[in-house]
Amino acid sequence: MVDTRTSARLLSGLLIGAGVTHFVAPRPFDATVPRSLPGSPRTWTRWSGIAEIAVGAAVAHPRTRGTGAMAAAGLFVAVFPANVKMAYDWRHRPAPLRAAALARLPLQVPLVVWAARLHKAASAKDR
Repeated sequence: MVDTRTSARLLSGLLIGAGVTHFVAPRPFDATVPRSLPGSPRTWTRWSGIAEIAVGAAVAHPRTRGTGAMAAAGLFVAVFPANVKMAYDWRHRPAPLRAAALARLPLQVPLVVWAARLHKAASAKDR
């Protein structure tokens, strides 16, 4: 079993890494932004990257870990529609790309569970 600190480091690294990727290689993220959202896709990509970095930083710090973990769970739920859009948009792409897009959908569940468990563990430590 992974301890809370290691779990927090892993989740924080995942979030910060994903957030940085929004700035380093934004085009794939732009393509997942639902067209119904106002403004440019790049603006949404940047803001979601900032959100991931901020939430990752909150998860990394022991004082904000519980709140950060709950925010991470919310963030994973909030980006699910973009993953659905990606899976739909990629339905005619080559099989490996379709598989990758479809695999993202069920992967959101363990991410939400991971963040929720980290929140619970961090909150229990604060008591």
